[in-house]
Amino acid sequence: MIVPGSNTQTFATALAKETGDELAHVEYMDFPDGEFIVRVPEELDRAIIVASMVSDRDHIEVLQLQDAAWEAGASEVITVLPYIGYSRQSEAFNVRQPVATRAMARAISTRADRVLTVNPHQETVCDFFDVPARPLDAAGCLAEPLPDDLSDPLFVSPGEDTLELATTVRDTYGRGTVDYFGQTRDYETDEVEIAPRDTVLTDRDVVLVDDIIATGVTMSESVASIQERDANRVFVSCVHLMLAGNALTKLSRKNVEYIYGTDTIEHAASDVSAASVVAEAL
Repeated sequence: MIVPGSNTQTFATALAKETGDELAHVEYMDFPDGEFIVRVPEELDRAIIVASMVSDRDHIEVLQLQDAAWEAGASEVITVLPYIGYSRQSEAFNVRQPVATRAMARAISTRADRVLTVNPHQETVCDFFDVPARPLDAAGCLAEPLPDDLSDPLFVSPGEDTLELATTVRDTYGRGTVDYFGQTRDYETDEVEIAPRDTVLTDRDVVLVDDIIATGVTMSESVASIQERDANRVFVSCVHLMLAGNALTKLSRKNVEYIYGTDTIEHAASDVSAASVVAEAL
């Protein structure tokens, strides 16, 4: 049975359709003192917890859902984290600072038999779990909404470390070339120029691909750089569409053709489901 987190109900519903599993009825309740509790009022056999960890509250909710599943009689608990927070804190940045990813992973491991997560910022975060943990790649899903008539398409990632994502989207789409952004710094003005490396963009359709869009600053600068080079249409896509603060406005002001992501984080622009990728791994 699939046990959804409060902010991952769309993903959980899509996963239930993919797997044929039943959705559990989960109750989420808040107390006046700010604490909260979840309740699973029915008995479970195999429990598939599906909860993205976007906020600190979500982290606590995952732990409660796991414990509630065991209390409901589950013989196996599989924890699916479509988006895993703190994945960018996979090392200590200074002395006496925590490795936050490790702390979260160890806590989750106490009540999980195995863990699945979608495109963590660093795949090595799976090594922090004390139970089998597997990263899944949903980048191919980002090819689905793209129009069939892209003109000499170029798939671009923000840096070399995410080039594989852009390559996967290109391969799934079926044609086009791949590049990543280079950065040139003017040390007198301290200004940074972002542009695809030595790639002609005139009259080409460009698909920007990233693992996560948080504040939208880098992506909006990237869009501006591409448009200055006479590109045709520009599409902005990512696996985890966080869009914190006014990120969506920043990107929309650039007059991009389409901004979209998967449903690992539920948002109005989460037009693609990564549930099929998770279903294959269950």
